Amino acid sequence: MGNNRTFTMIKPDAFAKGNTGAIIQKITNSGFKIVALKLTKLSPERAAEFYAIHKDKSFYNNLIEFMISGPIIAAVLEKKNAVDDFRALIGATNPEDAAEGTIRNLYATNVTNNAIHGSDSDENAAIEIAFHFKEEEIVTY
Repeated sequence: MGNNRTFTMIKPDAFAKGNTGAIIQKITNSGFKIVALKLTKLSPERAAEFYAIHKDKSFYNNLIEFMISGPIIAAVLEKKNAVDDFRALIGATNPEDAAEGTIRNLYATNVTNNAIHGSDSDENAAIEIAFHFKEEEIVTY
């Protein structure tokens, strides 16, 4: 099987703390190819659309406020077994439960300010990639 893609987003907390370079380096050192990357800021409407799946959950409003609080870095990554390998690299949603050396173990503060997002399935990766990038923005090499 060849490479497949996943989506990631370095969240406002990691950006504000200056951890984006270290996180990107950890991603590339783990064998992921970055095929699209952009610095952006989510509007309230775009954040609400991206996180619509959580709309009925108690943390939804706090999540939206957090995600619009500062810049994010959105990226498309390629690697064999990309989704599962990336989920292992970022660690558990709660940094207290994240394995040592994972991105969330190293850079997250709590469940909300957890530094990074990673797609949880190939299907969601495709949806999330299309949400943030046009196909012509993705480089193949």
